[in-house]
Amino acid sequence: MTESTALVWFRRDLRSDDHRPLAHALAHHARVHCVFVFDTALLEQLESRADRRVAFIHGSLQSLHVNLARLGGGLRVLHGEARDLIPRMARELGVQEVVCARDYEPFATARDAAVAATLEAEGIAFTALRDQVIFETDELRTGAGRMFSVFTPYRNAWRRALGPHRLGEARVDPRPGQLMLSGTSMPSLADLGFQAVEKGLEPGSEGAQRLWEDFRGRMAHYKALRDFPGRKGVSYLSTHLRFGTLSIRELVREALAQGGEGAQAWLDELIWRDFYQQLLWHRPEVEHHAFKPAFERLAWDEGPEAERRFHAWCEGRTGYPLVDAAMRQLVQTGWMHNRLRMVTASFLTKDLGIHWLRGERFFARHLLDFDLAANNGGWQWAASTGCDAQPWFRIFNPVTQSRNFDPEGAFIRRYCPELALLPPKAIHAPWESGGTPGYPNPIVDHALERQRTLARFKAAGPEGEG
Repeated sequence: MTESTALVWFRRDLRSDDHRPLAHALAHHARVHCVFVFDTALLEQLESRADRRVAFIHGSLQSLHVNLARLGGGLRVLHGEARDLIPRMARELGVQEVVCARDYEPFATARDAAVAATLEAEGIAFTALRDQVIFETDELRTGAGRMFSVFTPYRNAWRRALGPHRLGEARVDPRPGQLMLSGTSMPSLADLGFQAVEKGLEPGSEGAQRLWEDFRGRMAHYKALRDFPGRKGVSYLSTHLRFGTLSIRELVREALAQGGEGAQAWLDELIWRDFYQQLLWHRPEVEHHAFKPAFERLAWDEGPEAERRFHAWCEGRTGYPLVDAAMRQLVQTGWMHNRLRMVTASFLTKDLGIHWLRGERFFARHLLDFDLAANNGGWQWAASTGCDAQPWFRIFNPVTQSRNFDPEGAFIRRYCPELALLPPKAIHAPWESGGTPGYPNPIVDHALERQRTLARFKAAGPEGEG
């Protein structure tokens, strides 16, 4: 090891353990500084000054600073344009290398390319390492050398290619004096131009570990319970995975160690994360366009009536209880159960006939665990414009979904209290029993809208004909 200095740039990897960039820097440099930038290029795109994600990140950074301090260092937190601040800090500290975890979103890849070019022009290395996924970019390809566009073959290839070297812990074990503290101040939320907000979820590695320990004991039941929003069946770890407050490698190691159908079903969900990340990396245009080009021609509904229906969907007053309860959960808590993400997305696109991008953007504003790759992939899956092996005529019936996955109406009652006194048989379709005061009748007829959706896709051209 030379007497060199590195700068570790934290982004969506807000932890100090099992951290590949930090472990790399400690292995190759005598001095290591750590930094996070509240990037104004991103913050200025947020519509609300009371954003749960900013508050969660802020809390997680406080936790990360404490954990780095225990190792002898600390975290410098800056506010401004990362494209400018990272090269400036690298120059001020006289570092030889800037190290970070690779990010696959279009904005991030452009930002990182700009930072790398600036650094390299000054003789400073820029190293981005795989950390938030198990397989990245084009590490997995089909037999013909192309990207995977269907999940099941990708999952099979992922499992075949998995080896111990993929899951090894990136140990963070600094020598005394190796981790540096290059600044002690952390901007407050007010300094950032944001308001304090109830996060609803404990931030940082400590919050992640508490949820993880709880789920490890429930993992065996995941497959049986995961589709029921009124039951405690899922991991609730999506936000911590999004911001990297725990290691994806640790989760995969545990799923493989436990085995059984519950752990295997949960492992599939982790593989979906990799799948959507590689899809976005290969096809960045899907951020704004249909994965299947023919479906750019779909004639989505527009005009005053479509706007009225869209706002009813946003506000949880469509007259379909499961849809409304899910949308209210999203707005009130910043989270939505995965089964309900599919139900509500299908309802917007195939019952209301509204463009999937409008729903995807609404979720992006409200989800605490918002991840562009997963959100975009999930919406295009539900809208049948994405990389889905099943034809476009998969249309969820919101009443059937309600009866199947919230049979007693426990979830509906939690978020639609005006329906709380209805018996289980009536709560899924209250209009069939004469309606309920204070709760709207359905804004559309599902059977009629299903036929309209089938016609819409058939009119789109060859792909729409199956």
